[in-house]
Amino acid sequence: MDHEFAWTPGAAGETAAGPEDVLRLVRDAVRAEPGGRVETLVAVCEMCGCGGVEFEVAKGECFCVGCCIPLGITDGYAHPDAPYPWRLEPSGAPLPPASPGRGFEPPDLPRCPAGHNLFHVAVALSFAADGVLRGISVGLRCPEDGALCLYVDNARVVPRAA
Repeated sequence: MDHEFAWTPGAAGETAAGPEDVLRLVRDAVRAEPGGRVETLVAVCEMCGCGGVEFEVAKGECFCVGCCIPLGITDGYAHPDAPYPWRLEPSGAPLPPASPGRGFEPPDLPRCPAGHNLFHVAVALSFAADGVLRGISVGLRCPEDGALCLYVDNARVVPRAA
């Protein structure tokens, strides 16, 4: 099944990192296990000096506009309780296409309905009762017009065989 981007309107004109509408989108998408917890955060690049909060999205990954370093969503996110390395499995909605090096065709670059291609990125992480990361949702928000998109919808985190 193909991955499709369904955009919804958000609060336009708000340029601050961490807009509540995209955090709410990912919080509502990820599912917590009984006894587990969900953490939501806005992605900020810790690697570049500009403290990047805008990302370009391509090949199943989000790249900082300032330094072009990916967040590591599809193969290991920087979290102390994450099984490294990992892969994502869909739990309903299909995953965005991955990079060609992983055996997939290159995807179209997502753009908001107005044609913009830079986004604020929010992530929701679902942890089991034992603290192990089990699921991820990733949302995109266009800082220009506020459009929202669920990029990864409650994907299961599965440890990758070494």
